[in-house]
Amino acid sequence: MSLQLRCLYTHSLALVVTLLLFTATSGDGDGDAVENITAVLGHSITFRCPSNRSTPVERLYIQRFKNDKEDFINGFYRGQPLPVLPEYQNRTKVNEMELSMEMRNISVSDEGLYKCLVFINNKPEISKILLKVTAEYSVPTITKDCNKPGDGGAGKSCQLSCSAVGGYPQSTVRWTGLNQSLTNVIYNRSSADNESKTWTINQTIVHNCNQPTNISCAVGGSVSHTITICETESFPFVVIVAIAVVLVFVLLLVFVVVMKCCFRGPQRGTQEHTHTHTHTHTLNYQETPNYMSY
Repeated sequence: MSLQLRCLYTHSLALVVTLLLFTATSGDGDGDAVENITAVLGHSITFRCPSNRSTPVERLYIQRFKNDKEDFINGFYRGQPLPVLPEYQNRTKVNEMELSMEMRNISVSDEGLYKCLVFINNKPEISKILLKVTAEYSVPTITKDCNKPGDGGAGKSCQLSCSAVGGYPQSTVRWTGLNQSLTNVIYNRSSADNESKTWTINQTIVHNCNQPTNISCAVGGSVSHTITICETESFPFVVIVAIAVVLVFVLLLVFVVVMKCCFRGPQRGTQEHTHTHTHTHTLNYQETPNYMSY
């Protein structure tokens, strides 16, 4: 590293340390107004620092409140960039003209309170920005398992399950189309992924049927498809199949009987005709005179 760059780096660090000391001793005198911005997990967000642009800006520092201290994120001093922490080096970029900072590839860990310090005539203008991170849940998976009256209970009931993954912040399952007075929650669990910090939501309930109902479930802003529960019992399928088999058997039996009758009739007529013809021929033979006796 050249001597000039080393001096610039040392000077920049000194400015950052001085700034941190200044903001630490400034207390709450920087006002309580906070701007809220929301970023989608994995996307980008721009922090915009308000300022009176009638005079040139000497310095811009963007910091973050974290673990009871303020970490320097990015900024500039008289047109020169400042040293950036490794976790922000390839994810943040400052726009000196707009007094803004773009942060890319947002993660849940980026959520928190940030501070902008814009120096004009060596006097800071301080503003706060609260970053919130969101992630859409997957389309919830909804399943049903309904029993029949008499299957271990007094009446028909359905066990319903709803689950969704990959969302942030933590949410709950919301059911549509159910009478809450007929519903009991038997399982409810939420868990966060250790790496991404996104949530998986699961819930199972038991609903006592009183009429056919179309239902769905929602987690965050995601809604499942609609299913029907507590349908009215139709004629048992097994009975329908049995009746169909019997009808087919009866029809086959009738067909066989009819075919036998059709083939038996012509044969009897033919036999009678043959017998009559033979008898007539015999009579004619007997009546013929025997001329040989003469």
